[in-house]
Amino acid sequence: MLKPEEILEPTDVDVGNEGFSLILFNDSHHDFDEVVMQIMKATGYGYDKSEAITLEAHNKGRAVVLSGSIDRCLKAQSILEEIGLRTSIEVNV
Repeated sequence: MLKPEEILEPTDVDVGNEGFSLILFNDSHHDFDEVVMQIMKATGYGYDKSEAITLEAHNKGRAVVLSGSIDRCLKAQSILEEIGLRTSIEVNV
């Protein structure tokens, strides 16, 4: 179970805001629920939203986790990468 201090403030996925998007790539090394829980920890999203992101990455090969400032993306990225998930940060054009 996640501790409240481990969860960042929730945000909406809104590609194009503040210049950067955190991308999650699909892989075959992590259990689906493990990825969902890590997204919840990194973003503060609820289960349903985190599951939708995981499913998109699984089906399409990649998914936007969140968009915002570079600091916000880097913080969430470091949490996702704690368990070895593959991510990147892209500049929104």
